[in-house]
Amino acid sequence: MQKSIRFWLLSLLSCFLLQAQAQLKSGPMLGYSDYMEVMLWAQTQKPAKVKIVYWEVGQPGHKRSTDEVTTEKTTAYIARMYADQVEPGKKYDYEIWVDGKKVAHPYALQFQTQKLWQFRTDPPAFSFAFGSCAYLGEPEYDRPGTPYGQQYEIFTKIDSLKPDFMVWGGDNNYYREVDWNTRTGMLRRMTHGRAFPQLQSLMAHTHHYAIWDDHDYGPNDADRSYWMKRDALDIFKLFWGNPNYTFEKEGITSTFQWGDCQFFMLDDRWWRAPNDLEGKNKDYLGKQQLDWLIDALRFSQATFKFVVCGGQVINPTAQFENYSVYAEEREELLKRITEQKISGVVFLSGDRHHTAVHKLERSKAYPFYDFTISPFTSGPARQTKEEAVAPTLLPETVLQERNFAVMSLSGSRTERVLTVKTYNTRGELKWTKEVKASELK
Repeated sequence: MQKSIRFWLLSLLSCFLLQAQAQLKSGPMLGYSDYMEVMLWAQTQKPAKVKIVYWEVGQPGHKRSTDEVTTEKTTAYIARMYADQVEPGKKYDYEIWVDGKKVAHPYALQFQTQKLWQFRTDPPAFSFAFGSCAYLGEPEYDRPGTPYGQQYEIFTKIDSLKPDFMVWGGDNNYYREVDWNTRTGMLRRMTHGRAFPQLQSLMAHTHHYAIWDDHDYGPNDADRSYWMKRDALDIFKLFWGNPNYTFEKEGITSTFQWGDCQFFMLDDRWWRAPNDLEGKNKDYLGKQQLDWLIDALRFSQATFKFVVCGGQVINPTAQFENYSVYAEEREELLKRITEQKISGVVFLSGDRHHTAVHKLERSKAYPFYDFTISPFTSGPARQTKEEAVAPTLLPETVLQERNFAVMSLSGSRTERVLTVKTYNTRGELKWTKEVKASELK
């Protein structure tokens, strides 16, 4: 009799857990991490009440909870939640609850707050993953023939290396022809991509920051003329967890800090003139954003100042959507950084469906590096003949297969080092590049 009751109770509990799990469409995902606040994200199948319960690792008796959020159809059943009862430099286990039931997961759910190191210790060592161009397949709406998106296990490999956070460098999903004319289509595409099984573990215990490029903004090569740009902006903000947006109603420009580094997340679409527009002085970042970037770089005290842009900045080849196609504005950006004597600038870019590092030597100034890391799962592409002989190219860094990078910061306050390692989809190390902070002054 007791065995029957126990079996019945276990069956009932299992039913409740499966019901809660079925309510969750995707997530949880970790957004930004700060000293005393962490953003968490989840998406349900239909209207539901969602909350996060969390506690410092090793102290399950002291649980806290975010405010409960009711998801709605108008916002794609997305819950954005904030853990605001945390302390700096701690790790927290957490649970996600949907309609009063805990959702079970086969992997660890954990987030962290940033360490308060200033005036106390050397900056902390940390690592972050970086890459771009994630085509997440849906056969009925994909281009015919050989699947353009493949090798999704790359996200499992990134997860296995346990970076502290991940920076998505644009084209993080691909709107198709059936998507980009309606808000319904765009929400459906983003929902489909976020629910990809191979992404779920990585999303749950790695903090995520993102910019967009053309494919997760609108059609291929989309620019400031895109008719659905305000919906695209709203949807980007719904699906990502960046801590701020510099221009409230325009573009996705933002910035965040981790340790002694600052990231300047640029928008290469909102103000961008058409690639083929005749004439000089075409907008790429646009004056408003360019002025902000110079001001923000000049104000920053960061050891490394990572400027994250969807398109290549340093590659001098004026092809495709490289910044060199917009030569006058590119020249102004590089000139103003030089004039202002801004130290520690490193560019991170994507878009090109191959990986390459460009290094621009400058007279009486440190060199500019541009780490282009691409693609995650989209189809790889080869360099053109012109850029294969570009004077800025470091040939040993060229990869023409799916790949990603893990970038690590280490060393004392006065001897900080950036170490960049690239890996293919099998997790095989392809090359390593080291840049010392002392080289960028």
